[in-house]
Amino acid sequence: MALSRLASSSSRSADLLKPLCSAISLRRPISTDTTPITVETSVPFTSHQCDTPSRSVQTNAKELFTFFRDMALMRRMEIAADSLYKAKLIRGFCHLYDGQEAVAVGMEAAITKKDCIITAYRDHCTFVSRGGTLLEVFAELMGRQAGCSRGKGGSMHFYKKDSNFYGGHGIVGAQVPLGCGLAFAQKYSKDEAVTFALYGDGAANQGQLFEALNISALWDLPAILVCENNHYGMGTAEWRAAKSPAYYKRGDYAPGLKVDGMDAFAVKQACTFAKEHALKNGPIILEMDTYRYHGHSMSDPGSTYRTRDEITGVRQERDPVERIRKLILSHDLATEKELKDIEKEIRKEVDDAIAQAKENPLPESSELFTNVYAKGLGVESFGADRKEVRAILP
Repeated sequence: MALSRLASSSSRSADLLKPLCSAISLRRPISTDTTPITVETSVPFTSHQCDTPSRSVQTNAKELFTFFRDMALMRRMEIAADSLYKAKLIRGFCHLYDGQEAVAVGMEAAITKKDCIITAYRDHCTFVSRGGTLLEVFAELMGRQAGCSRGKGGSMHFYKKDSNFYGGHGIVGAQVPLGCGLAFAQKYSKDEAVTFALYGDGAANQGQLFEALNISALWDLPAILVCENNHYGMGTAEWRAAKSPAYYKRGDYAPGLKVDGMDAFAVKQACTFAKEHALKNGPIILEMDTYRYHGHSMSDPGSTYRTRDEITGVRQERDPVERIRKLILSHDLATEKELKDIEKEIRKEVDDAIAQAKENPLPESSELFTNVYAKGLGVESFGADRKEVRAILP
């Protein structure tokens, strides 16, 4: 009798589980469909001494989900970095990219890993778009051995040579001549590849930028100068720092294009156009009209030189992640709940990477002088008390 009751109870339990199992099995997998979908850029391109690309951009379900996931991951990663900084687990300078994710994602969609990217100090998301991992990001931010620069570069000096990402640079504008040098190497080696040298509107008045552009134009180098115009150089509005804030025209003899940098598909289309141009004709300037939600760095609250209403307005009307979310929903590729589930998975990925990074050791003291002196030379130290170090010279 007891056995029969147990069997009956098991049967009822199995029946209760059936709807749940059915619901789980009915959840749609992330689409990998590559059937073409045509979308239109949010606003027209504006050009200087060149044609404008078409506003119609070809995409597909697979790319839409990739864009959504990549940008949502970048957003979550940067928000987590904010919390880690406030908890004093990240020290020094830290410049966050949330709001500007469409530039990194759209650019990567238009190019290959043979193409080079070099940028300034707001570099975390560009590193991820080039194939960097979350563990490498958080370990570097916290100064751990598993970081992309072995824990010795910190927030401003991410680097991934195997993907031709030549880093974040802390000196304003200094990466642009280096980027033009990479383009020179590409032309010299006949690589049929280009270099994207990124800088902000705050660096757009740097003399070295114009010198590098001049020689790039003289030699028809495949250099693409990308001004990420988030409208504030530190705490200074663009109109207070530049007599002509139309940065895409600032190259004079070099053609330029103004792009909605909050629209990943506009960025993708512009970068495809720019790459084709640079390989045939030499340098071109892209001005990405974008916006950062955080302050210039973690020491800047970001609300003393602009209003909270301005920030909220951009979030509501131009947010790059929400733009992709709306496209996915409008083409009935996923439900709101399915996209929320993706974001929950991302949150867990970020949390797991942070936990791993916290457990990772700090660099050994013997690493203090590596990558400073030529290999095989090194240094001699004469005791911590005296704080005296002498280089061993040949």
